[in-house]
Parts: sequence; structure tokens; C-alpha cells
Amino acid sequence: MTTADAPQPGGAPAGGTLTGHTQIGHIQAGQTQASPIQAGPIQAGRAQASAPPAPRSAVDAAHGPRSGPPVLHCAGVALVREGRELLADVDLTVRPGEHWALLGANGAGKSTLLGLCGAVHHPTRGSVDVLGHRLGRVDVRTLRGWIGHVDPRHPLRSPLTVEEVVLTGATGSIELVPRWQPTEAQRRRVTELLGLLGIAAIRHARWPTLSQGERGRTLIARALVPRPRLLLLDEPATGLDVAARERLLTSVETLAGESGELASVLVTHHLEDLPVTTTHAMLLREGRALAAGRADGVLTTALVSACFDHPIAVRREDGRWSARAPRRTG
Repeated sequence: MTTADAPQPGGAPAGGTLTGHTQIGHIQAGQTQASPIQAGPIQAGRAQASAPPAPRSAVDAAHGPRSGPPVLHCAGVALVREGRELLADVDLTVRPGEHWALLGANGAGKSTLLGLCGAVHHPTRGSVDVLGHRLGRVDVRTLRGWIGHVDPRHPLRSPLTVEEVVLTGATGSIELVPRWQPTEAQRRRVTELLGLLGIAAIRHARWPTLSQGERGRTLIARALVPRPRLLLLDEPATGLDVAARERLLTSVETLAGESGELASVLVTHHLEDLPVTTTHAMLLREGRALAAGRADGVLTTALVSACFDHPIAVRREDGRWSARAPRRTG
């Protein structure tokens, strides 16, 4: 089934206004959107729009609604470096079983926000609570064991095998720790993850010989060894060809189905890199959250066009998104 999100009179996305869970952020005064797609007027400041709730995603249907305290809560977050404001007034709440996507142009603040989510950075203003602990009041080393961070720029230098790389997830180290020996339970966990991610057949292959896609799936398995409650993926599809990207996304979707309470936040520039299990999205522009909420209410033609300051037609087919600039006719 294919749906096209055509703009409606007044700039509202197809199907009405934004979902009731979508927050609309700030757009600079005087900004206009190029024809033929109009993002429509968005008032400065934060507002709430009402509409029927978006359709439930595949992961919602499989596991039902989530409750309980959030895994991650950012409130009024700002980050300033060398006088430059990289993030400003960002709010983000991630609950168990939710799978968020952070999208925006280069320099929008996506990876910076992910660093706050992973307790790598501390905010200049505002607060970040990870797994119920506030950054600045907790030893972040105790938190990182519950956070799986997947970075395709993994700085491994040794020719470890796939199995050895995944085992380093048990110690949280880049290299194998000298004289450390994994327990039988840890070995069983690694074997389980190699199968889940579809890389059991290459468990003895060495890191320098792996393709980019094989490395990506290996790093996801590594991040899952300690059974984290929050998985962070920083542009995991970077540099992958189409087949490798699809294998990676299939692995992420399988993971969401197998781990019902695991929450995730994925950073990407491209809607095509989003798995069908994506439940929520945030659009970032110049360090500010333009919109955040249910994915179906955020990933619209109007809002994506406003986020990238370019007319973008958003479509969804079989649960997957795509985006392209409309072609002029006539």
C-alpha cells in the first residue's frame, strides 16, 4: 500500500492537522517555503495541535502500549561550545519500547543530542535524565552499562574476529581486555546475538576484512551484549549499498520485535534509512526541535520541507518512508 502526503490548503499535511502528540517548534520569522510544496505558517514558540492519533506501528501492534517511567527525558536542553549554541530548548521523552528517529540537515544537532542521550556530554542548560538518573548527579560509568551506543566510526585497530568484537561489549572496551575471560553466560549471549543479527556465519572473519554492512551489524550485536535498556544508533546506514542497508534495517526490525522493552534513538539524514519499527521522530533545525512526536504526524511533506528548507515530497509504502524533491511539469 502506498500513501502520498500531499499538502492541503493552508499548509496542513494530508489527512488533517498534526497528531495530538506532535510538538511544533520555532521557525524564524519571515521564512517561506518554495512552491509547489508549502510548509504553511508555523507560529514561533511551542504549540500543540489536535487530530486523531496516528495509526499504530508494527512494533506497537506486536507489544501493545508502553507505560512506566521514561528511559530518557531531556527538558529545555541547551548545549553551548566556544560561544556557539549547538542545541537550544530541546525537549525529548523516550519511553520503553519506543523507537525514535532524529532527522535534520548537516549541523542540525542530531549527533550532539545523541551524545547527551548517551551521557557522553552534559547540557549547558536544562536537564537530562537517563534511566531515572540526572546527568551531573550520577557517575555516568554506571549508566553506560545500560546504554548501547552504535557508532560506525568505531576506532578498533586490532584485527579482532567478529566474535571477539562482540565480546568487547561485555567489558565496554574497544579492544579485548588482557587476561579477561568471558563467562559461559556471556559466550551464550554472544552466540545468541550473532544469530539474531545474521552474522553467525562470519563469526571468525576479522575486522579489517568486513564490509561496512557487516561491521554495522557486528557493532549492534556488541552494543546489545550487556542487555541495555536504551540503544543509540548514530547514522548506522552510512556508507552502505542498498542491499547492505536493507540487511541492516531487517536486523534492527527483528531486534525491535524480539526486545519489547528496549528503547532506541536513531540518527539519520535520510528517511529511507528508517526501519518500519520507527514509532516516533524529531526534526531538528539549527539546534532546535522543529517537531517531535508520533512518526506519522512528524514525517510529513510540510514539516520535512520546513526542516530541510527545501520542497520535499514524503511518501510511505509498506511501512517505509521515502523523500524526493518534486519534479516540475509543463
